[in-house]
Amino acid sequence: MSKIHPSAIISSNAEIGEGAAIGPYCVVGDEVILDEGVELLSHVVVEGRTHIGSNTRVFPFSSLGHNPQDLKYHGEPSRLEIGCNNIIREHVTMNPGTEGGGMVTRIGNNCLFMVGTHIAHDCLIDDHAIMVNNATLGGHVEVGEFAIIGGLSAVHQFVRIGKHAMVGGMSGVEHDVIPYGSVMGNRARLSGLNIVGLKRRAFSRDDIHELRKAYRMIFAAEGTLNERLDDVSEDFGTIEPVVEIIDFIRADSSRAICQPAMEDAA
Repeated sequence: MSKIHPSAIISSNAEIGEGAAIGPYCVVGDEVILDEGVELLSHVVVEGRTHIGSNTRVFPFSSLGHNPQDLKYHGEPSRLEIGCNNIIREHVTMNPGTEGGGMVTRIGNNCLFMVGTHIAHDCLIDDHAIMVNNATLGGHVEVGEFAIIGGLSAVHQFVRIGKHAMVGGMSGVEHDVIPYGSVMGNRARLSGLNIVGLKRRAFSRDDIHELRKAYRMIFAAEGTLNERLDDVSEDFGTIEPVVEIIDFIRADSSRAICQPAMEDAA
């Protein structure tokens, strides 16, 4: 049985899964789907075509599924899809997609969104991502698995944040961040690899050592970027994390790759 507080306002058309809990003063709209075990603690608003996966917990004053903050949005039936086992803390906002971005904003599983974080329209966030207090994503941002977006940081529209990357707090990110990379500053510059994150995720010492060598080659001063990528592919083509970085850099993107500052590249 679902547990619904008498002060909550739940549309008769909403789908509420078994074992869901909806606390005081929550509002759940017509086209919302809450899977089993979802918990809305109190004062949570879920609207639009929003689907929240099982065992996700949403803390007070979060707003999920309201219209995107995009003047090009004209009421198209876009969606917000939130996966399973997520923690969504106080004052988090997540908007659905738009016609110009695939019609969906999608959140993976086992993510943590701390107080005041914002997910704009058409963002795609993979599993185990973490956004720290008041971090903000512009529209169409892609965030890879295990990436961490530091507190008070802002990510520009259409930027890609690679898997296992780390964005330092109070950073303004306007270029793509390579997988396993670490960036910081305003505007953010690549400061090396996310070594702390790699160790926490139990990457082997050999893999980290090879990643470091490949990183130095990719961002060396000699030759063009394509020439350096070819050399790294030839020397490290069997190392999966290195291949992921090469593929990420070579993929189509509307943004440039975040580079080291000149003193860091020397």
